[in-house]
Amino acid sequence: MVKISPSILSCDFSKMGEECINMEKCGADWLHIDVMDGHFVPNITLGAPIVKALRKTSSLTFDVHLMISEPYKYIEDFVKAGSDIITFHYECDSDVEKTIDLIRSLGCKAGLSVKPGTPVEKVFPYLDKLSMVLVMTVEPGFGGQSFMADMMPKVTAVREECKKRGLDVDIQVDGGISMKTIDEAAKAGANVLVAGSAVFGAESPKDMIASLREAAAKYF
Repeated sequence: MVKISPSILSCDFSKMGEECINMEKCGADWLHIDVMDGHFVPNITLGAPIVKALRKTSSLTFDVHLMISEPYKYIEDFVKAGSDIITFHYECDSDVEKTIDLIRSLGCKAGLSVKPGTPVEKVFPYLDKLSMVLVMTVEPGFGGQSFMADMMPKVTAVREECKKRGLDVDIQVDGGISMKTIDEAAKAGANVLVAGSAVFGAESPKDMIASLREAAAKYF
């Protein structure tokens, strides 16, 4: 099933709560929340208190992407704040399996992400425990970057491995998703599409979300 997950990194931070409410009204499936620590990536965004505040405004699935060095230390905070899915990076400093197990033990879904320079096969040993694999289609850290089409073989590799094992795992792409790139991502096997500036910068976010979903749905 195709899911469109607008990234609040591209919203107007002065009215984040209103933007969150609007995304639900506009038909978003999930809300993608980027968490950056200024260490794992060269930018700082928001933390668990903001997630908790936004949770009061929306019933959307909160798709929380931890771009932080030691996610294990903060998993409980983000679960308590209202996260539904917590994705962290294979390249982090925390033990990957222990972090996945902690997320699941707290009743949350676990996702694992790889940067563009990391072979996607690194996630294969953990697929049985994952609800989602996130293939970054930009270098993590900043919004508004161009889509990296050469990441699509990674998406296809994960999709094929999941099929081989009979696993129902969402495959997400994050970075540069727009009407110009969504066909390529969906055709490769991505069913969860993170769109930031394409949605928040659209004249009609509602129409854009519908158009993105329709374009991707042709491949599923």
